[in-house]
Amino acid sequence: MFPQRFYCVFSEHIVDVPVDARIVKTGFDPDVSRFNFQLKDLVRANQIAKARQLFDEMPCRNTCSVNMMVSGYVKSRNLSLARELFDSMLSRNEVSWTTMIGGYSQNNQPEEAFNLYTKMCRSGVKPDHITFATLLSGFDDTTTLKQVLQIHAHIIRFGFSASLIVFNSLVDSYCKNRCLDIASQLFSEMPTKDSVSFNVMITGYTKFGFREEALKLFMQMRNMGFQPSDFTFAAVLGLSVGSDDVIFGQQIHGLAIKTSYVWDIFVANALLDFYSKHDYIDFAKNLFDEMPELDGVSYNIIITGYAWNGQYEKSFDLFRRLQCTSFDRNNFPFATMLSVAATELNLAMGRQIHAQAVVTTAYSEVQVGNALVDMYAKCEKFEEANIIFANLVYRSSVPWTAIISINVQKGFHEEALKMFKEMNRENIHGDQATFASTLKASANLASVSLGKQLHSSVIRLGLMSSVFSGSVLVDMYAKCGSMKDAIEVFKEIPDRNIVCWNALISAYAQNGDAEATFSSFMDMIESGLYPDSVSFLSVLTACSHRGLVEKALWYFNSMTQVYNLDARREHYATMIDVLCRNGRFNEAENLIFEMPFEPDEIMWSSVLNSCRIHKNQDLAKKAADQLFKMDALRDAAAYVNMSNIYAEAGKWENAAKVKKDMRERGVKKVTAYSWVEIDHRVHVFTANDRTHPQTEQIRRKIDSLVELMDKEGYKPDTSCTLQNVDEEMKIESLKYHSERFAIAFALISTPEGSPIIVMKNLRTCVDCHAAIKVISKLVGREITVRDSSRFHHFRGGLCSCQDYW
Repeated sequence: MFPQRFYCVFSEHIVDVPVDARIVKTGFDPDVSRFNFQLKDLVRANQIAKARQLFDEMPCRNTCSVNMMVSGYVKSRNLSLARELFDSMLSRNEVSWTTMIGGYSQNNQPEEAFNLYTKMCRSGVKPDHITFATLLSGFDDTTTLKQVLQIHAHIIRFGFSASLIVFNSLVDSYCKNRCLDIASQLFSEMPTKDSVSFNVMITGYTKFGFREEALKLFMQMRNMGFQPSDFTFAAVLGLSVGSDDVIFGQQIHGLAIKTSYVWDIFVANALLDFYSKHDYIDFAKNLFDEMPELDGVSYNIIITGYAWNGQYEKSFDLFRRLQCTSFDRNNFPFATMLSVAATELNLAMGRQIHAQAVVTTAYSEVQVGNALVDMYAKCEKFEEANIIFANLVYRSSVPWTAIISINVQKGFHEEALKMFKEMNRENIHGDQATFASTLKASANLASVSLGKQLHSSVIRLGLMSSVFSGSVLVDMYAKCGSMKDAIEVFKEIPDRNIVCWNALISAYAQNGDAEATFSSFMDMIESGLYPDSVSFLSVLTACSHRGLVEKALWYFNSMTQVYNLDARREHYATMIDVLCRNGRFNEAENLIFEMPFEPDEIMWSSVLNSCRIHKNQDLAKKAADQLFKMDALRDAAAYVNMSNIYAEAGKWENAAKVKKDMRERGVKKVTAYSWVEIDHRVHVFTANDRTHPQTEQIRRKIDSLVELMDKEGYKPDTSCTLQNVDEEMKIESLKYHSERFAIAFALISTPEGSPIIVMKNLRTCVDCHAAIKVISKLVGREITVRDSSRFHHFRGGLCSCQDYW
């Protein structure tokens, strides 16, 4: 600030006094000017508390005073106090508005900055070139094109078209908005350019993968005589980060050495980023150790580099080192460390990082908030994840994906799909992980129409080349009972790895096609891939669904002895199921005794179910006792099964006692329900349902089917209704089971001959299985029922399970 000359007249003497320009601004009040000088010094020293104390004690303040205090709060990232003070101002100039706009821009709140700019214009205060540059600097990929165009129009209207700083910022905003064509046109029309102009355009091209254009621009810049700056090196090194061309990056490194920029902190950090992202983490660490000057960014890059390379311990050690420095804690890599905690499922570490982020203002940052949701979700702390998610100012795809995944894990599939639709309404684009979770939800609901919509989105977003997306789609179509689509997707995957093959093998196993399961297993081996534990679990499941005991034993022994894979709990559980369902209880008990861990609820439940089929009351009681001793049971299935075993044997008192124990323990029987998708809408039914708006039509259809089934020779199996009631009531209850409601509704709601797919949350009873076989023959349709155990494909009076289930 240059002093101005002010001439004072005292009596007859004219005194030439140098006066600071700020004195002029304060209305020639020397006291206010002196206080403003002191206030400015305190703000510069970041002593905001003392600055506020001085501000409050000032006998007289002016606009300049308040502007400086607002600036102090902005600098310390305390936007709430800055805004409170700003709103209290009686008079605001362009500096006041620009300072507050800058606060929002610097803190990733472009929407608030834009809204404040709008209010500034309405208040009659004319923006200057600094206002525009400040506002545009905060624009990011959440800013709409309409907003950028409005600011562009205002720049022209207020006569700042020739301002280089403004137009550089405008080009940058168009680049961030993915409007590279407009940005390129503006750049080419600029009457004057500087190195910043080139840097902005090169960065824009680099960010969105236009490597060739960025390189041409870099060469043009050199040819026009512009010397590369630290920003140029950072932008050009970004080209190397986005490609596999390590040599090019090393050439830029050489140019940085030649131009003496290599030890510039900004360039050195860009080199750190380049080497760490190309898995040259040791080289990056050597560079880090040799750097004459380090800052928080240097630490962030190397910590993140180690995290990306899976070297979490080194990442954490460097983070501890960073904590001992004097660098701004607000800029610590909290998001990276939270990602490490999420990957390691280290809740204690995640909570420590959370606490540190809360102490700083980093807690309010977008990336940190997103990472917190992801960490708590992966550590299965759903309540905490939901609370943080609800309070996020901006949500990227990361927290949306985390919340969708939470709902899928908890079985809230409809809620997961609802969240996915809401995410799309907010114009947030999902990634592979988002689609994987959403496809799982649609698969569990058997919503093949939604699955196909998601499939289209995967293709449109260019994710089909990923084997990850391909394998998830195979799984989705298989779980929706559409093996034809699953096979087609598998064939379209260009480079199939073990995950893709496992998806196909599992698809065949789920759908009860044992021959295709074994054939695909061999095809995978012939392609040069070795089966893993997932591959063997699928073939063992196929053996279980078909009762192929000897084949299952061969695969189980092959897994451990030929492929040296450790049998996991799920492999043992499947083998126990195979043996028990074939009545080979002694072998099953020996396997339980020999396995390296205690049998769990799934294993004993499998034993109990088989004991009911084979009328083995002694082993059933032993299995039930083991289940009843467990601290926690998923549901009342064990009590219901044991009660049914006693009921089948006519031991009604024992059955009643088991039910009494069940009530006293507080476990509840899971309500059976079935659902079917018609015209993109899922319809859910329970036994003897009366809630559906078309209940009467559905019941009439069921009754008409029963008449036709009687003529076909169908006889209800009343042993499935283990209630101490008369035969007629048992028959009446059987015909209104939930899956029959779903099938009847599909029959009256879909064209003749079209296939029907019904899902059920529990196992289908023997009588319904027999009834659906007859119905498939009568109506001439393929009826697919996916129950809790497997798929049943009914066609022409037969079932794909060959009545072994």
